[in-house]
Amino acid sequence: MTFNEIDKTGRIKNEKAKGHLGQIIEESFFEYEINSNKEADFKELGIELKVTPIKKNKNGTLSAKERLVLNIINYEDEYKLQFDSSSFWSKNEKLLMMFYHWTKGVPRKDYPIIEVYLHNYSKSDLEIIKQDWNYIIQKIKDGKAHELSEGDTTYLGAVTKGASKGSLRSQPFNELPAMQRAFSLKQSYMTALVRQLIDKEDLISIATKEDLSKLTLEEVIQSKFQPYFGKTVNQISEDYNISFNPKAKNFVHQFISLLLDLPTIQLNKIEEFQKANIVPKTIRLEPNGKPEQNMSFHNIDFNEWAYNDWEDSEWREYFEATKFLFFIFEYKEKTEDNKNRELYFKGLKLWNMPESMIESELYIFWKKVRNIINNGIKIKRVKHGKYYRNNNNLPKASEESYFHLRPKGRDGKDIVVLPDGQEITKQCFWFNRDFVVDIINQ
Repeated sequence: MTFNEIDKTGRIKNEKAKGHLGQIIEESFFEYEINSNKEADFKELGIELKVTPIKKNKNGTLSAKERLVLNIINYEDEYKLQFDSSSFWSKNEKLLMMFYHWTKGVPRKDYPIIEVYLHNYSKSDLEIIKQDWNYIIQKIKDGKAHELSEGDTTYLGAVTKGASKGSLRSQPFNELPAMQRAFSLKQSYMTALVRQLIDKEDLISIATKEDLSKLTLEEVIQSKFQPYFGKTVNQISEDYNISFNPKAKNFVHQFISLLLDLPTIQLNKIEEFQKANIVPKTIRLEPNGKPEQNMSFHNIDFNEWAYNDWEDSEWREYFEATKFLFFIFEYKEKTEDNKNRELYFKGLKLWNMPESMIESELYIFWKKVRNIINNGIKIKRVKHGKYYRNNNNLPKASEESYFHLRPKGRDGKDIVVLPDGQEITKQCFWFNRDFVVDIINQ
């Protein structure tokens, strides 16, 4: 059924109202009054109702359109409780999830409900969620509720919840107010559920409940690769009778899959990686301890950058919700000293951008780029040796301490149209290599 078919109150006519699709299910289907009770919606059963969207991707797969926002975190009360008596667990131990199909351009009234699912957390998931809850509570106890970030945790997030930066709450161990936040199941966690439930996708777990009752997920991952630390790629290949191509673009995929004895090199099949939105990346250090290259991410969308507010910006959401698993390799000789130099596997680092950096350095950079875009990017054609190339006034590595923009297209003809109608070579977001060194050394 569509929401228009379910609605008995006329609420569906308000296209701008947030959250009203869930209210239609509450009022018109289950026939109970909308409330903000601390108890679960069906308190006699301990079941909370959640109505949430999914979308179809260009490749035909399904994904959660957004994270699943749960209850507001009361900083003044939550830290006094144990997990089993917490507001999170009391309200969200069991979730009745009703998934509807969101399609761009389709009126809300025509969204259909496509799946209903009573969610109980698996034993392994629950261990990770307990770790996440304890991390959030420890931040509150340390007087650092204002430093909470969704990227700090694995499955259970602490997402900002409010109309603007002015949505603040007091915290018990610091006079500094903190952004209002709510517990949430991350979008990546919800996507994994959707694909398991509807696409019948099989995921491979690398951590057991027993592992997670003693170790964090990061420690479990470290333990899987610990035997290979300090060895060259050639040594690992010979000792374990496996073959890598260090020059291949998918080298890190090969490396992870073969060392974990996975049947494919599709890392999205690793359950913990998919649910936690863990993105593996390779760092290759030169003998001086620095990578030769800056670190690239995906291409930027100039229209998104120009028109979206900071709170809804792509890069704020990306770095807040993503964990990076850095596979760190190093050369102990310079190329000029040995053209056949060995590549050593140095170790791993699981990292997410701190909230303090997102709201300071990243925000300042985003605002600078936004102003340049909205004022019109200055593109100048200059001669470079025998050839001509287009220069622009976007932030460069030589001008910035942390981030910069520069091309990463197939060639100079790989272009996009700017909001003002100009054409420019596709531009990519980069970490400066000195910043990468700082991350490793933290």
